[in-house]
Amino acid sequence: MARIISSPYIGYLIVQGNYKWALGGCVVFGLTDALDGFIARRYNMKSFVGSILDPAADKVLMTTLTLALAYNGLLPTTLAAIIIGRDISLSLAAVVIRWATLPPPKSPKRYFDLSIPSVEVRPTLISKWNTALQLLLMATTLASPVFGVPADHVYLLALQWATGATTVASGIGYLTSKDAVHRLTKAEVAKRIPKPHILPKKK
Repeated sequence: MARIISSPYIGYLIVQGNYKWALGGCVVFGLTDALDGFIARRYNMKSFVGSILDPAADKVLMTTLTLALAYNGLLPTTLAAIIIGRDISLSLAAVVIRWATLPPPKSPKRYFDLSIPSVEVRPTLISKWNTALQLLLMATTLASPVFGVPADHVYLLALQWATGATTVASGIGYLTSKDAVHRLTKAEVAKRIPKPHILPKKK
């Protein structure tokens, strides 16, 4: 949740040209995210809500970085449009899929109830590569003015092309692959819905 709240401030720092502070904030986010993931795995503290909020927080931060860096001319606007356009397309598709796969009875309240899962998104191989490339691109682009690397450096340009290509390919893959989105069966849904805690009856 801290990443979601702090992301606009990181974007503000970038727009104002305070790249060192923005880079430092992203490093702190990365370290705390890694620590949270380790603790969740180590002590089996994973939850369905957490599996939704963590990627959402990452996406908010990535979107903020993309827009802010493009605004300051450190990232090509065409590449920013490709990245944001793919995310918007997948978000719209997710809205439709969520309603179509929601277990009955369907209602707006149940639709927004994150404790009622209906589908499972399985990242494709190309989407994993794309995520890694986007993270690398945002980190190196943000660090480039701090270390005096020109925005049109050949390595940054190559990374931009690779990121753009995998962004398009991963978007198409999510929308066309039958394995990327798995509709949960009734048995799978029943296992994932939290059971109400019933207090023992007093004798």
